Amino acid sequence: MGVMMQTFYWDCPKEDGKEFGWWNYITREIPGLVKAGFTSLWLPPVHKAANLFGPSMGYDPYDYYDLGEFDQKGSVPTWFGTRPELDQLIESAHRHGLSLIADMVLNHNSGADSQEVNPITGGSRWTVFNPKSGRFVRNWESFHPSMYESWDEMTFGDMPDLSHRNPYVYGELLKLARWLIEEVGFDGFRYDFVKGFAANTVTAIQEYRYMKNGVHHKPFGVAEYWDNTSNTLHWVNEANEANYNPVDAFDFPLRELLKGLCDSYGFSLKNLVLGDSILKAQPQTTVTFVENHDLRDEGRPIANDKLLAYSYILAHEGYPCVFWKDYFNHNLALRDTPNGIDALVSAHQKHAGGDTHVLHLTDDLYIMQRGGFDSQRGLVYVLNNRGDDWRGAWVDTKWTNASFSPVAWWGKHDLSRPADQSTGPDGRAQFFAPARGYAVYALK
Repeated sequence: MGVMMQTFYWDCPKEDGKEFGWWNYITREIPGLVKAGFTSLWLPPVHKAANLFGPSMGYDPYDYYDLGEFDQKGSVPTWFGTRPELDQLIESAHRHGLSLIADMVLNHNSGADSQEVNPITGGSRWTVFNPKSGRFVRNWESFHPSMYESWDEMTFGDMPDLSHRNPYVYGELLKLARWLIEEVGFDGFRYDFVKGFAANTVTAIQEYRYMKNGVHHKPFGVAEYWDNTSNTLHWVNEANEANYNPVDAFDFPLRELLKGLCDSYGFSLKNLVLGDSILKAQPQTTVTFVENHDLRDEGRPIANDKLLAYSYILAHEGYPCVFWKDYFNHNLALRDTPNGIDALVSAHQKHAGGDTHVLHLTDDLYIMQRGGFDSQRGLVYVLNNRGDDWRGAWVDTKWTNASFSPVAWWGKHDLSRPADQSTGPDGRAQFFAPARGYAVYALK
């Protein structure tokens, strides 16, 4: 399915010294990302934000149609750059074969121009929006509670929540999605905080018949539903029940298991197989990840041996997403070596096809094969959670009289190349990984 790059982290323009120049930074990195094997870029929210306390990441939308063109909210450009710079990024990405995913923040707004009284509650709120783009003008009727609904799924901070049942709001959100695909040039959507509104909004956006370059276009979609497996699957099934263009979900339960793998002493690898995750239940609608912009608070980020987690998501099914800060700032790409994210992305793209079959499982050793599909012939993945020595096991693979070479590996204390392995007429072979490390073997 490819590999996604989340092209931002919280306060990235300031942290990287690239305020109002982030789009140009991403554009410069596109050739290297394509060479590594990435297939899509998830961009931060592109609209003009409220910027109430200085430049923001865009999760406080003010003017959805200002992509860095109008002098409002403190600047002409967004914190990431100008509209022409965004256009250049999109053009460069498409020229290099990458798809672009827009971050859709549809639950709440911020930065209203004035207050007004909501006649239903009698209270005054900041709900008058007169953006300079002149598009999607809003007043109290556009927000909860409105004449169209009193029930609000969930709120985000104290920002007013859009009332999606208001036909005007609903229609404007569909117009926005169409504009982002057909005019701006995006190829799909990441839906922010979908707990806050009904799933049918996402269904409608996914199902809309977009036209791109003279042909119908089905956008990719992935939702942020931060919850346990059962509740997430309930939302996914509701959104996809009558949907010919199903939406995926980020696998937060799997991410917590991966944090346990990396940060918890004595973590049993059996948890990765027996524990609940979206990947385990519905791999066809799952975006797997290790870190994201929301996991920045104390105790949330993975602190140790993060490459173990990346090896897992890039060897298994699902649609893996790599975090920009891990790849660039934390130097986990390890370009031109077999020991980092780049080697794992290459292995994923060339070899990680077909179903997953567990060949060996103990508390400290996990061996899995991907059976192969089409040009991706399959792989054998070994994860060793012991910290003292190389470990391996004899396993029964699907391949007889086959030769394997390691294509990606890493160990906390040893980066030595694992030895080539061969199966006999019965398909049996022994595969190894370094202490507190992993190895990915591919057919020669």
